[in-house]
Amino acid sequence: MSTYQALLEQKKALDQRIAEARKAEAREALATVHALIAEFGFTAQQVFPWKPAARKAPARYRDPVTGATWSGRGKPPRWINGKDRAAFEI
Repeated sequence: MSTYQALLEQKKALDQRIAEARKAEAREALATVHALIAEFGFTAQQVFPWKPAARKAPARYRDPVTGATWSGRGKPPRWINGKDRAAFEI
């Protein structure tokens, strides 16, 4: 039966071998990805699709009672619905 210290040394050696194998396989995978991108002419957008960050519209109206704001886009909130918006402009 192995001692505790011997098992810890075996674990350390095994962890090191696992890390080396992971690095080797990662290099191979990255080389494959680069080869496929070069072969088919993929763009970064095709490989890693992203949308530009949506810009938030600045507030144009403020409720003087609650301090709530509204940009003027979308469905109007209750505090401005059906009222003259000029009185609420910022």
